[in-house]
Amino acid sequence: MIKDTTSKIYKKLAAQEKEEGSLPLLLKFYKSLTGIQAKTQKNIGLIEATISNPVIIQRLKQGIPLVRFEEFAIDGTLAKTTFIKVIALFSEYPQLFGEIPERLKATMAGRFLTKKAQKAWFTGKPLPPTLAEGISNNLIQAILQATMQPFLNKHALALIDQVEEDAWRRNYCPICGGSPDLSYLEKEVGARGLICSRCDAEWIYQRLQCPYCRNAEQSSLHFLEDEKGGFYRLYLCDKCHTYLKTIDLRKTEDEVLFPLERIYTLDLDNQAREKGYHPHSIS
Repeated sequence: MIKDTTSKIYKKLAAQEKEEGSLPLLLKFYKSLTGIQAKTQKNIGLIEATISNPVIIQRLKQGIPLVRFEEFAIDGTLAKTTFIKVIALFSEYPQLFGEIPERLKATMAGRFLTKKAQKAWFTGKPLPPTLAEGISNNLIQAILQATMQPFLNKHALALIDQVEEDAWRRNYCPICGGSPDLSYLEKEVGARGLICSRCDAEWIYQRLQCPYCRNAEQSSLHFLEDEKGGFYRLYLCDKCHTYLKTIDLRKTEDEVLFPLERIYTLDLDNQAREKGYHPHSIS
């Protein structure tokens, strides 16, 4: 079940940096990012599950994610402060992300993160020009995801226990509606769980079905294992040509921090692309 892992990731990377003397550039960036996110999460405080049980049951039955934007409890001042810190961090790594417009690096850049902008990002609608102008869509989406993740994750932590395992077998997140970008095989019976790309919520999904196009034809679904005992897998769908990185928890006794595994497994992304597969578009 979903856990608050941000602080653990920061500590693990800090320990790795101390042991190895330095971190690869992307891990160095990610360590700093989790430091920002952990402080934001700490300042958010407790998110109460304000949705009533009858509404939760009804939404799950109808396939409606539990959190609508109108119910997304977010401290606007804290979000803008986090946004400014995240932009400043991205700006330190132009070799990874490219240059960021000067207007977004200004001390008052938080004014661009309006409620309208937050809702557009949350619902997958076009961003306001004041926010999106002069910057690639991928980069501004990454900045917004990094900014909003602590708030979404807090909601996931508050609500995920309300989602019964058999009440949600859909290919999008039961908390925020985001798409999965990682999966795992759990220890007991090898059931497959999906992990939300936005809030890190986890839920069980059919193992023999593509979670993107729902293809269940076994002749067009297959997977590749790594050469180190099968801890990592690449699930491939020949119908929509997507891939899904998967971690087999039966292959380790160590604690696995799923958000960090997104970074540790970037080589799997390269392997999948070389074979002609692509990641699913994150919603």
